[in-house]
Amino acid sequence: MSAKAERLHLRVDEQQKALLEAASQASGESVSTFVLKAATEAAADVLADRRVFVLDEDAWRVFDEALQEPAQDVAGLRELLTGPTVLDPPAGGASR
Repeated sequence: MSAKAERLHLRVDEQQKALLEAASQASGESVSTFVLKAATEAAADVLADRRVFVLDEDAWRVFDEALQEPAQDVAGLRELLTGPTVLDPPAGGASR
């Protein structure tokens, strides 16, 4: 593991601190090690949910067949994605 040069500061309330201290003590780790390990695992889980999914054989076959179908236009989607959004400046050029 590489040397750690970055810091991450957290503010917690009294109950959160007590919970983290108790859990880190129960696991035999420092609070910093416990929090870093738990946060890193949670971050990996969040990202994995967006990159990896598992299907059984039947579901995979259905999914694969759907991927083979030609793309279709979805009514209104092109307009939705190319039209102005609430983040665009209002018509007429005046900004708030």
